[in-house]
Amino acid sequence: MTTTLLVIQHVDREGADLIGTIADERGMTIKILRPNRGDTLPDPSTCPNTIALVLGGPMGVNDRHRSNLTWLQSELDWLVEWHRQRKPVIGICLGAQLLAVAAGGTVEPLQVGEPPQPLLEVGIGAIHWVVDPSDDPSLRGLHASEPVLHWHGDRIRLPKEASLLGSSLHCPEQLFRIGDHAAGVQCHWEVTAESLKRWIADDQDYVVGALGRDGPALLRQQWTTIGATVERRGRIAMGQILTDLTNQLHT
Repeated sequence: MTTTLLVIQHVDREGADLIGTIADERGMTIKILRPNRGDTLPDPSTCPNTIALVLGGPMGVNDRHRSNLTWLQSELDWLVEWHRQRKPVIGICLGAQLLAVAAGGTVEPLQVGEPPQPLLEVGIGAIHWVVDPSDDPSLRGLHASEPVLHWHGDRIRLPKEASLLGSSLHCPEQLFRIGDHAAGVQCHWEVTAESLKRWIADDQDYVVGALGRDGPALLRQQWTTIGATVERRGRIAMGQILTDLTNQLHT
């Protein structure tokens, strides 16, 4: 039976991108739902051979009580049940935060320094592993640290059942696993050159707020310098996560 990648998308500019390309190359069926546009999420019990991919967005999980984001609370309720049934799921950025909260964790503003000050972690930077990569099927073959795109201002406080895998300089909770069925990725390994262009164009004020007036140009220069490596290593990492979760469907 063909495996389905159920993509939960929250904003036009943030699609499955590199992960969708990998899934398509593997012959997976890709189904995209937009809860923010009124799409109904399926009963998890009716989704055999399905991996959910919950993407990012400019809203935060703690915004779900706003009157214009009631759909986000409904999505969280759905994800609680998806997780309860131990169905495979990948959460990216906002999706990772939703996954953590669905499993009993919390999300708070990212702060650094003393006294603590809010930080928007935006741009290409490194993450490093807090476990031996050879011990985790999703990390095997990866370097001790890897370049990724950061684009967030919150941090996750992990639920008790989660295992931390990777951290960045400013945000400890960059990559985590929950059991054998769930992977949370705070950073953006799904990004491509084309998607980054969209993000900068559509979210320029956020970039300027994080990096200053020259932030958009700085991001473009970072991608020119190392973007091909980010994309190549992201393909390896996200491919391995997809493989690991696909294998879980058949065990």
